[in-house]
Amino acid sequence: MEFPAFPDSAHPLTWPEGYRAAASFTFDVDAESCTIAHDPTSTRRMSLMTHQSYGPKVAVPRLLQILQRQDIQATFFIPGFTAESYPDVVRRIVDAGHEIAHHGYLHEPMQGIDAATEARYIDRGLEALAKVAGVRPVGYRAPWWELNWHSPALLADRGFLYDSSLLDGDAPYRFSVAEGDSRDLVEIPVDWALDDWEQYAFYPGVTGSGVIESPAKVLEMWTLEAEAHHAAGSCFVLTNHPFISGRPSKAVALEQLISRVKNMDGMWVTTLAKIAEHTRDTVTEVHTHARIEVPGFPDAGARFTPAQVRQPQLPADPLQSTTTVP
Repeated sequence: MEFPAFPDSAHPLTWPEGYRAAASFTFDVDAESCTIAHDPTSTRRMSLMTHQSYGPKVAVPRLLQILQRQDIQATFFIPGFTAESYPDVVRRIVDAGHEIAHHGYLHEPMQGIDAATEARYIDRGLEALAKVAGVRPVGYRAPWWELNWHSPALLADRGFLYDSSLLDGDAPYRFSVAEGDSRDLVEIPVDWALDDWEQYAFYPGVTGSGVIESPAKVLEMWTLEAEAHHAAGSCFVLTNHPFISGRPSKAVALEQLISRVKNMDGMWVTTLAKIAEHTRDTVTEVHTHARIEVPGFPDAGARFTPAQVRQPQLPADPLQSTTTVP
């Protein structure tokens, strides 16, 4: 007996004609940046630095070969510092036709920082990507998937189309950037079960439990996830880090997965930018996110503001939106 996979009813959408679901393979090219941001003294650890530099030096060229052989376009989230450190690698990604998206400057810790500090991080990353690759990204993924409540407005201020950092859906949706702000972004949700970090990442004194999973087990798990997303008509988004999934056996398993996903009937395998464009152009609902305020724990209790869904308000008369200057 086959059991159905139920769609994400909170975020309904239809895919382009001929497609029943979508999938995107994304790569966070952190290189040394994530370890430096976690602990600046890690630069003194020669072996650790080489562990991270494996990503741009060895893994990215290997992954580009795989993507070319499979004839798909991927999305690469690149910190500005990585772009400055490995400009030729970043230009190879661009020349191969893949999407470049924003991932901070030095993979900075985002939790609890103020808006002005976060704006500096975003702007510095934008400047680095423009200088190195000549691109102005439309997509953003927060380091460690850690958005602040003020982050969406900062992204909208800078013309971003979408974010891929939140975890409250199986399908893309539009969301309001702030209370009282008419602007919105597209969110393309992620999932820790679809991140290679949780399966493979280990470095003594830095991260991981010491258990590095078999690529065969990971391939099975990710295949099951892709099959369920396909059956539900939702959006399978895989997050990989080149210094992890670009290692030989893991890269082989990744290519096997790509081949399987490509061959699912009606699966649209594309970049996050194209998925975001489709969502923006076809979805009218705009969501807010639930907010919880705890003024004083535990005695003062907590206040919950539920999430809402609204339809954009259009002027009754198109002339109302036109200003005449005498």
